[in-house]
Amino acid sequence: MHATIRRYEGVDASRTEELTRKVGESLVPQLRKLDGFNGYYLVEAGSGVISSFGLYEEPSQLDEASKVIESWIKSEGFESALPNPPRITIGKVVAHEAGVVPVA
Repeated sequence: MHATIRRYEGVDASRTEELTRKVGESLVPQLRKLDGFNGYYLVEAGSGVISSFGLYEEPSQLDEASKVIESWIKSEGFESALPNPPRITIGKVVAHEAGVVPVA
C-alpha cells in the first residue's frame, strides 16, 4: 500500500465548510472510482491548514489521484481558497493498523 499526504496552508477560512462539503460530495466519489483506492481522509487542522491523506495499492495510482485532485480543484473553483501549492509527501506504507475512525 502507498500513501500521499497533502498539506495545504493559507486556506481561506471562510470557504472551509464549502470545501469540506464538496470533497465529500464530488471529489471522494471520483477518487473511489480509481483502481487501487483504499481510502481518503481530510483533516482540518485550523489556522488555515487542511491536510489530506490518500491510500492506494500502487505508486502509479498516486499519480492518477493527484491528477484527479488538481483537476477537481480547478473545476470546482477552489484555486483562490487553496492559494498555495500543497506540500506533498508520497511513500510506501510500512506499518498499518485498521480500526474504527469516529467521524464528528
